[in-house]
Amino acid sequence: MSTETNFDVVVVGAGTAGLPCAIHAAQSGARVLLVEKDNRIGGTLHITGGHMAAGGTRRQAERGIADSPAQHLADIKRITKGTAREDLVEIVAEHAPDTIEWLTDRDFPFAPESPRIVYGHEPYDVARTYYGKDEGISILEVLTKELEATQASHDLTVWTASPVTELLTDADGAVTGVSVYHGGDEVEIHGVVVLATGGYGSEPELFMEFDGAPLVSAAAKTSTGDGILLGQSIGAGLQGEGTYLPTFGGLPDPQSPGRANWNDRQRLTSERPPREIYVDKHGKRWVREDEESIDEKERALAKIDDQTFWTIFDDAALEVSTGDLNQMIVGKEPDAVRAVADTRPGVHSAATLSELAAKAGIDEAGLLSTVEAFNKAVEAGQDPEFGREYLPAPIAQGPFYAVRNHAITLVTFTGLDIDAEFGVRDEEGNTIPGLYAIGEVIGAGATCGNTFCGGMLTTPALTFGRLLGTRLGQASA
Repeated sequence: MSTETNFDVVVVGAGTAGLPCAIHAAQSGARVLLVEKDNRIGGTLHITGGHMAAGGTRRQAERGIADSPAQHLADIKRITKGTAREDLVEIVAEHAPDTIEWLTDRDFPFAPESPRIVYGHEPYDVARTYYGKDEGISILEVLTKELEATQASHDLTVWTASPVTELLTDADGAVTGVSVYHGGDEVEIHGVVVLATGGYGSEPELFMEFDGAPLVSAAAKTSTGDGILLGQSIGAGLQGEGTYLPTFGGLPDPQSPGRANWNDRQRLTSERPPREIYVDKHGKRWVREDEESIDEKERALAKIDDQTFWTIFDDAALEVSTGDLNQMIVGKEPDAVRAVADTRPGVHSAATLSELAAKAGIDEAGLLSTVEAFNKAVEAGQDPEFGREYLPAPIAQGPFYAVRNHAITLVTFTGLDIDAEFGVRDEEGNTIPGLYAIGEVIGAGATCGNTFCGGMLTTPALTFGRLLGTRLGQASA
């Protein structure tokens, strides 16, 4: 049985962008429906580190950090090399301080060391990265409290376990609402529609279609590209195509090979000196292991077969890989690594390199010649192939180890094309009336370009949500 309901604004997706959009729209005078297909709100906030970036905040000033939106914008352009949408990143840099102050005024539990410079990717030139003591959950706690207060005093309805199945349009192609499966019924909801449904990092077929790569995902399991497909169903265009960049090296989950846990990974060699080598399935090295730029390594990883590689090391290297920032695998001391070898998928040990190659599925001749060449480079004190400078010891003392790594996906780069007011555009570049998009559904490429730029996913989602919600609410009042 179908029923019909009217709202001023329908926000699809109760995550990082959708929550602030619905809250601000309602607070600004709109009658708002927030719909979420999951049985809980929060989306990727349940799994993200929740890094935000802003220049010129009170928190920076209190710590003697001189910064401004203009400096932040210049740094974004430096890191992204101009590959992000200039109009959108200008909006982020200008309004990001207000987003941080909004959280501050609502007792956001900042991690005490933030803001700081984060070195997991190309770093900013000043400390402007903020996050909560409980990462993304800290943001969700503030948003949940604000949501509940807004529901109590404004016209805001929240439906969970309610997937949107269709965008409704009129004869001229304008979006007039959505069809929602709610409470066992297909319900037609009329109103301005905001898509805030996240990316497609848990949808292998869509990932292969957009990015041409196999998917090993650490993204939210609800990130299945719903909003993108809804938009495309009425002719929406895409942006961010060709900007995909993998996140460097994750161990596939032992129970679900297509999944990965970012906290269960090899310790990055930007965090510790490399005692290992990286080889592809042919047994060949493909990058300088002591390259400091994680960005350069990720670009190299994107080019190798299946985006899969193995780290090869011996027991002597493992024995000295002890202590939190020095471990081969995060959270595992040497004996713990030895214990999971040949029991956990992708972690192998063998008495000889030939046996190791057979177990791991690496070309034996290629691995033997590569290790021989590397050991000669260690002896000579120089690496003629890649110019590696840190050459502490040969790979010579068995047992030998191979740990399989894959490029992992935390966020996705292609998304719905929008204008500078967040209106979705069709394939000809014309804005579709009645339809907006914010958050990861517009693609990380929009605000990060062909890079990982610190805080330029969570910050735009929160900021665009606040700006768009306020504007739509004021227009409805």
